[in-house]
Amino acid sequence: MSRGFVKEGDQEEIPMVPPRAFLPEGAANYVTREGMNELLSEKEQILNEKEHLNKSNENEKRIALNHLNAKLQLLNNRIDTAIVIHTDEQPQDEIRFGAKVTLTIGETGIIKTFQIVGVDEADVSKGKISFLSPLANELIDKKTGDKVVLKRPGKEIVYQIMNIAYP
Repeated sequence: MSRGFVKEGDQEEIPMVPPRAFLPEGAANYVTREGMNELLSEKEQILNEKEHLNKSNENEKRIALNHLNAKLQLLNNRIDTAIVIHTDEQPQDEIRFGAKVTLTIGETGIIKTFQIVGVDEADVSKGKISFLSPLANELIDKKTGDKVVLKRPGKEIVYQIMNIAYP
């Protein structure tokens, strides 16, 4: 039926689903084994929500289902394009994807540990930074004892690599 014959109130609402973490066009979707498990767990959760969707109003149920389907489509795309990097196959004395790196920050002496992970796994509050982040880009291929400089507006931050580990 032509959309011209549908009442305005009967038109389907387009679900607004926030995009997943930014991954530039053409960039590889690297993930750790843990990151892939998190994506698969998220998929199971959405499928479970779909299965147990309980809305008395048919319109509300359809909108909720459309929203879950849209989330699932974005998630399936990430899972389908994921490339799992096995950290035990990385050179253990160099920083590569999956490495946990302990750094001394500048002259402050503050010590921080970060793991370089995929875009969907990144969470600075958990010490996980995206492999696309400026700091990760500076750290890749470096070794214990090396220093890297991260240029920020109006200043430079020097990081010294204290330790490299692969979980």
